[in-house]
Amino acid sequence: MTGPAHKIVHSRRRFLSLLASAFAWLPFAALAQSPASPPPPSRGRGGGGAGGRGGGRGRGRSDAYELPAELASFAALSLVLGRVTDRSVTLNALAQDTREGFFEFGPAGRPAVEKTAVMPLRAGEPVEVTLDNLQPDTAYTYRLQSRRPGESTFTSRPAGRFQTQRPPGSTFVFTIQGDSHPERPQMSHPDLYARTLQRAAEAQPDFHICMGDDFSVEKLRTYSAEDLTGPYRLQRPFLGLVGGVAPLFLLNGNHEQASLYNYNLKGDPHLVAVGAQLARNRFFPNPAPDAFYSGDGEPLPGIGALRDYCAWTWGDALFVILDNYWHSPALVDTALHERDDGNNAGKKNRDWWGLTLGDAQYQWFRRTLEQSKARYKFVFAHHVLGSGRGGVDEAHLYEWGGQNQRGVSEFKQRRPGWELPVHPLMVKHGVTAFFQGHDHLYVRQELDGIVYQEVPMPADHGYVAYNEDRYRSGLKLPNSGFLRVSVSPAEVRVDYVRAFLTQDEDATRRTGDIAHSYVLKPKVRAT
Repeated sequence: MTGPAHKIVHSRRRFLSLLASAFAWLPFAALAQSPASPPPPSRGRGGGGAGGRGGGRGRGRSDAYELPAELASFAALSLVLGRVTDRSVTLNALAQDTREGFFEFGPAGRPAVEKTAVMPLRAGEPVEVTLDNLQPDTAYTYRLQSRRPGESTFTSRPAGRFQTQRPPGSTFVFTIQGDSHPERPQMSHPDLYARTLQRAAEAQPDFHICMGDDFSVEKLRTYSAEDLTGPYRLQRPFLGLVGGVAPLFLLNGNHEQASLYNYNLKGDPHLVAVGAQLARNRFFPNPAPDAFYSGDGEPLPGIGALRDYCAWTWGDALFVILDNYWHSPALVDTALHERDDGNNAGKKNRDWWGLTLGDAQYQWFRRTLEQSKARYKFVFAHHVLGSGRGGVDEAHLYEWGGQNQRGVSEFKQRRPGWELPVHPLMVKHGVTAFFQGHDHLYVRQELDGIVYQEVPMPADHGYVAYNEDRYRSGLKLPNSGFLRVSVSPAEVRVDYVRAFLTQDEDATRRTGDIAHSYVLKPKVRAT
């Protein structure tokens, strides 16, 4: 389904030309001049769900989840940004073959004026470097120069970009993707995922937020430290498509299996919890508490800093990322080795009050909202309560809303020392919108002045609205695409930007179409 207004209809070649012009990325420029690759073989027909159509249930080509051949350079050498502040940014480089290299960087539109030291880039080993002493509110470009053993000259990689923290009164864009689930061929196609991320990069966001369930361990059969890097290695070439020009922020989903419940067990669950979190922090530069970010400062033995929940201010907006899984001693959702079909033993007969953000995270969240004077406050979590289905439909329950399933308030007894349940706390402090994933469709709902936004999947080639029956209100639309959020002092505009495989496009639906848009006004005056 697409809306008639604000449609952005670009051919593949036009899109790649624009991206190359904006970022001076030579591989994209070359692609714009090359013929389009042939579509993969037909996948058969599949359910569209709530207006979706086309899109079969299998991927229909090699089972390998890989970038299209024309984007192979992003797999050979992957770069992602993270931990951006007012005066620094961290780059993480991952090369397929051994080489050495250095970064050169400077304010956009000027020659590069700074260089890092030459550093080794060993095959398959992520390397981090922090670019610091930057200027606030400044757009920068950067470029990696590298060479393989035996080569005398360095080869220049096409330039990337990033933006340091913007001050109040600024206008900027950020983008959000829902669950990508590359382990599920019925709902994730690598070519479509690449298209979505390329379109997100074209928006020139200041950062890109992933809502979780991007690094599932579901298909792993052994759990060595190296095995557990597999889901993170798989995602690097894809997320590098946008992460090379927009710092990434990662949320923890239930299928990552990085949780306190697993950590407290012995055997495989403990190995997975530790190994998954170590891999996450090794392959992606996630923030820890410092002068710029607040967050979880309590290390765990065997892991160190979790780098899970965090908050920061950018322009007129406060951003808060919550973690549903690392602070709940009880099992929150599907257990390791269990099926995710709603009938597994781990979910039966459980006490839903056992699912919790934890005292430390809750009190940090309360203080963060209370102390912020931002015009807009955006909160992100994988899902309300971290389990179940629905948005505002679940917001009255347990620690989120204070009631049990019978409508009886048990909050004071169940959460002593907590001021309010999570939803009333967000209402009290003027939260603008709550973003979640997990349910695999687009839904916009509203409750007590707060928008509850379910974020669509980026790679579902069936274009389905999964779990729509669990949302009893709101506008519901099928996958796939991403959210583009434009923030200005006067308003916030949220656009659902659609993405389709080339062979699934026609005159009524094309990649870049705006399926739905809405505007939010500030609740809090800037001081």
